[in-house]
Amino acid sequence: MMWAIWGFPCHPFRKMKDGMWKFSQGCLGMDRWDELNQLFNKTGVIVTFGLNALYGRHKIGKGVYGDVYGGAWNSSNTRSFINYTISKGYRVDSWELGNELSNGFGASVDGGAEQYGKDLITLKAILRDLYKGSHQQPLLLAPGGFYDQKWYNKLLQVSGTNVADVLTHHIYNLGAGDDPHVKSKILDPHYLSQISEIYKELQLTIQRHGPWATAWVGESGGAYNSGGRLVANHFVYSFCDEDWEDPTIDRVPGIKARSFCVADAGITLLLINLSNTTEFHVTIQNGVNINLHKGEANHRERSSMDILKKFVTWIKKASDGSAKRQEYHLTPKDGNLLSRTMVLNGNPLVLTENGNIPALDPVLVDANLPTSLAPYSIAFVTIPNFKAPACT
Repeated sequence: MMWAIWGFPCHPFRKMKDGMWKFSQGCLGMDRWDELNQLFNKTGVIVTFGLNALYGRHKIGKGVYGDVYGGAWNSSNTRSFINYTISKGYRVDSWELGNELSNGFGASVDGGAEQYGKDLITLKAILRDLYKGSHQQPLLLAPGGFYDQKWYNKLLQVSGTNVADVLTHHIYNLGAGDDPHVKSKILDPHYLSQISEIYKELQLTIQRHGPWATAWVGESGGAYNSGGRLVANHFVYSFCDEDWEDPTIDRVPGIKARSFCVADAGITLLLINLSNTTEFHVTIQNGVNINLHKGEANHRERSSMDILKKFVTWIKKASDGSAKRQEYHLTPKDGNLLSRTMVLNGNPLVLTENGNIPALDPVLVDANLPTSLAPYSIAFVTIPNFKAPACT
């Protein structure tokens, strides 16, 4: 996409048989950008803007995964756009150069790591110049693509110290949406956990070649190409976004767990039960562990194992012993994983008669009682006054 420059026409996208992804080049007009920023101000969003990294470049051949582009990036349009943005007082938290240009993965375009690294240097110089003396100092994100070790290493080596502030990468670890095995992949915790290797490799890349940078998941969605037909808009797809785990939490077969700090003191646990027969019972203890009991849904035979070790130091209970936690349990309607209706604490989530969103009320549970996780369910458990080292 191009930014409209004064004196030049600004045409919208249109279908074009020979165009990239069957569309012509497009242009973002100033009026439209003004309207978008009015929306941003009203909603309070944090804006990351992706810039056209192929402007001025040209196709020079075919690679293994797509078209290879050569030539230097023409940064004039970007400079004009950012300058206008600053002059209007519009806040952009971060600028990202391009989309899925790493070795042709994803968008089938290879921008070349070496040239991309040089283009990052150019963009960083523009940001430093235009934002000089400003209280706004946006981050520079790159490259917004699928992780390829050699490509990412090279762009860091070429761009150099303190150019890229954040390395962004995309995750669609379920593969193509038309794969008939998408559902079975979603329900296989071992398959979902394979993505952890990408996080480890990217972290090593940063440690060795760019210790000044951090890593973000810039885009994620389970299966690419708009998800899986008859899967993506059903309850089962809720599990696909839970494809990574809190590294501080010990793994238990069939259950996945993540933890989040709560702004007003406390934590929220996200617990996912991927077992189709086993109900888990989580007991939060005052001190060191969270104990997990499991049993067949029919027999409820109990055995215990420790999980979430090293996660919490203590729980501060109310003086009268009446501390409550909030629980949100999500299950599919009628127990059907392919249901398009989600049930919250036993109540189907459907629009009201007036077309409004229904009440999203938690159940309040005595903090001393265990949390029960039904087979194939998701639970958000918010615990107040919960002291965790990572949240202090």
